Amino acid sequence: MASNILVIGIAGGTGSGKTTLMRNIMEHFEGMVTVLSHDNYYKRHDELTFEERSGLNYDEPDAIETSLMVAHLLKLKNGQPIDCPVYDFTRHNRSDETIRLEPNPVIIVEGILIFENEDLRNLMDIRLFVDTDADVRLCRRIKRDVHKRGRSLDSVLHQYQETVKPMHEKYVEPSKKYANVVIPEGGKNLVALDMILGRIQRHLDNTK
Repeated sequence: MASNILVIGIAGGTGSGKTTLMRNIMEHFEGMVTVLSHDNYYKRHDELTFEERSGLNYDEPDAIETSLMVAHLLKLKNGQPIDCPVYDFTRHNRSDETIRLEPNPVIIVEGILIFENEDLRNLMDIRLFVDTDADVRLCRRIKRDVHKRGRSLDSVLHQYQETVKPMHEKYVEPSKKYANVVIPEGGKNLVALDMILGRIQRHLDNTK
């Protein structure tokens, strides 16, 4: 393993602020961070129709090909590039495209279920859980899915009630116990952000 690579896991419920925290880190250490998103590893379902794919539970661990993500993270930690899959949320299916990701001194692994899998979380040096009120998270999810993913309001609310909320309570919330640090309000928590940036800077200084 490349000892000069720091792997940071950022977990938390849907709409908790994981992306804001991640972007703040990336902006501060521009060009030194590789991001591996669990969302890109949703399983391919070419055998199903769009309607059938729309009805799948995307908030349970089995919906994601985590074993491939573990293999890719191991390659990055060994200093090797990967071809990361790309998921198309408008089609509810993995696309035919991939993105070439190069290893950097800092690797961020993000997703709602990344602490649920033992093999994946054991590859992380720092585990951060972004903890945000459920009402706030739902509002953010509605805005994201309607405006960025072309979903209807009814479909977003139905999915939230049927799978997102119960799976959060079953898998995401219990995985908080594996976090090293729990961060209320994510990227808007400037005290926590300052501590994280300082920890990353120390790592970079020690590996020069």
